[in-house]
Amino acid sequence: MSLQAVLLPLFVEVILTFVLMLLMGALRGGDFRSGAVKSTDVALREPSWPKRTAQAANSFSNQFELPVLFYVLTILEWVTRHAGYVFVVLAWIFVVCRVLQAYVHVTSNVYRLRSGFYTVGALVLMIMWAIYIVEVLTGVIV
Repeated sequence: MSLQAVLLPLFVEVILTFVLMLLMGALRGGDFRSGAVKSTDVALREPSWPKRTAQAANSFSNQFELPVLFYVLTILEWVTRHAGYVFVVLAWIFVVCRVLQAYVHVTSNVYRLRSGFYTVGALVLMIMWAIYIVEVLTGVIV
């Protein structure tokens, strides 16, 4: 499997993180400019942000939870030469779930829908890790 094919899902996840960061920054800037929030209201991370801004901030923060395990696994897969078609397909499923979860999070925020995308992504990531662990311990590449 080519380096580009293995890393492309990771790059999309990184871009998603930056897009959410920029959205959060734009919303927070707008909140300050409009007077909806004062710096003293949020200086110690108090939950004083308007709902939409809080949604974007929470979605941005989520990108430093489960995706960290995805980043580590992607790097390990490449370094140990275990990354193959199964890994790339599962990586794309994980990343698509993350994008959809983030989209729901910053728009309608329908919990049931958002948690469904999260759950599928989490299960896929667990399967990816299980496959990798078995491959490394047995020397058999799936």
